[in-house]
Amino acid sequence: MPFVRAALLGRCPACGQASVFDGVLAVRPTCPACGLDLRAHDAGDGPAVAGIFVLGVVIVVAALWVEFAFEPPLWLHAVLWPVLSVPLALAVMRPAKAALIALQYRHRRREMQGA
Repeated sequence: MPFVRAALLGRCPACGQASVFDGVLAVRPTCPACGLDLRAHDAGDGPAVAGIFVLGVVIVVAALWVEFAFEPPLWLHAVLWPVLSVPLALAVMRPAKAALIALQYRHRRREMQGA
């Protein structure tokens, strides 16, 4: 399966049939379609770090722009940014986690099958 498609859809990098996720961010132990051992492909903290760096910059720039352009009260910032940043963080982390799993599968396939 192509890397970008596997990452955006969260599909198994080997067969592309089943999702690699068992929940919101939990990775399945094995692919139900092809039996690929997904435990060997650990994304670790990479998606969280990428999300913090990328989304953090976007949220801070947006908050500064809203502050200087509209000058809203402080309570509006306290309500607005958590409501926006939590769903955006999940939207960024799922594809990032699937992308790291797909990249590990692509570049460490022989190593993982031998383990």
